[in-house]
Amino acid sequence: MPAQRLRVIGGGLAGCEAAWQAARLGIDVDLYEMRPHRRGPAHLSDRLAELVCSNSMRGAALENAVGLLKEELARLGSLIVTAARESAVPAGGALAVDRERFAELVESRIAGNPRIAVHREEVLDLDDPRPTVVACGPLPGDAMLEAIDRIVSQVRVEGDAPRRLHYFDAASPILAADSIDETVMYRKSRYEKGDGDDYINIPLDRDQYAQLLHDLRTLPRHEAKAFEGDTRFFEGCLPVEEMADRGDDVLRFGPLKPVGLRHPVTGVTPHAVVQLRKENRDGSALNLVGFQTRLTWPAQREAFGRLPGLEHAEWLRLGVMHRNTFIDSPRLLDERLRLRGDRPLWFAGQITGAEGYVEAAACGAMVGIHAARELLGRSPLAVPPECALGAVVAHLQNTVSHDFQPANVTWSMVPPLPKTIREKKLRRAALAERALAALTLFIERVEAP
Repeated sequence: MPAQRLRVIGGGLAGCEAAWQAARLGIDVDLYEMRPHRRGPAHLSDRLAELVCSNSMRGAALENAVGLLKEELARLGSLIVTAARESAVPAGGALAVDRERFAELVESRIAGNPRIAVHREEVLDLDDPRPTVVACGPLPGDAMLEAIDRIVSQVRVEGDAPRRLHYFDAASPILAADSIDETVMYRKSRYEKGDGDDYINIPLDRDQYAQLLHDLRTLPRHEAKAFEGDTRFFEGCLPVEEMADRGDDVLRFGPLKPVGLRHPVTGVTPHAVVQLRKENRDGSALNLVGFQTRLTWPAQREAFGRLPGLEHAEWLRLGVMHRNTFIDSPRLLDERLRLRGDRPLWFAGQITGAEGYVEAAACGAMVGIHAARELLGRSPLAVPPECALGAVVAHLQNTVSHDFQPANVTWSMVPPLPKTIREKKLRRAALAERALAALTLFIERVEAP
């Protein structure tokens, strides 16, 4: 008897990866994407796997937890990571992509997969009993939010009823490369990573930094809409003005950190550094790194136009801020990201509280595998806790915290090694080696007949 078809709701990173992994294991998939009929508040195109905020997938080295996560996904045949590597643009030690090329690659491969049928229509409820993956992203429409609320309210858990939570996320501005004055800047990657000149750096002295702080603290900000409720920011992606409000040196120890960015001519380390990173392959668009913001658009032009070399910048996209929604995953989902109870219903991506592009794709990969195995009548497999994939699961199963919040993958989420390796880089290399060894065994079990 053939396996049932799997329904995947959402054509973002998590949904596309879930569909891809399930199809690789022999499951026919119906992938639903609401665009072009309706766009979310952060969408700019109708492409599958559109990157709506930064074009960076963060650190590439295995010494970074997210770098390890990307390598694990690549070894699982990840659609998202493969497309990202093929559309990469120079970004020092990070993996950043040409976002249009990236989306083109993902969409063409989904369209070319004979097991995946793409449906351009909005799913308005979860009443359909078919096996379903909810990968609607962090900004689903009101109908889907109500459907999720109805479903999660039926789950029996200890303590209070599960809540639908939310926080605020923000995107950085993008400007035209040919509109900047590069004579007051210098090209250099932190500690010469990558090609050594993947970033364009704007050095700030004390007075220029003080002016930026003043502007960020005093210029008008977008107020939250009534429907968005209280502004609860994700700590890993704070608006730049929120960081400025927290103290004079918060930005200098964050996105404007000058460490490792000595001027190649003078040898002087600036007081602070604003970095520009390529947004596309040819470098015609640049991202103002770490400048996610909720300043009004006129305020952004005023504040960022005062930065050296940006006086005549052409802004291709100004910063935006929006609500992100996520469920109380530790109490609602099991270790396979399946809703507790009898329904074959999985959640994947940022709706779970997994923060970040790579983490969203990781959720999709795991759910695609878990759902496929269930539909094929195979025994469930646990993702090894030693892996970065297991670290993502560990966060989504963390019932210790009373205030579950989104988080990026970190080394703190994997079981520690014995305290015999004291040097951090060597310890992380050992953690990565252990993780990849465990992943190899997991892949063998996944792919076994």
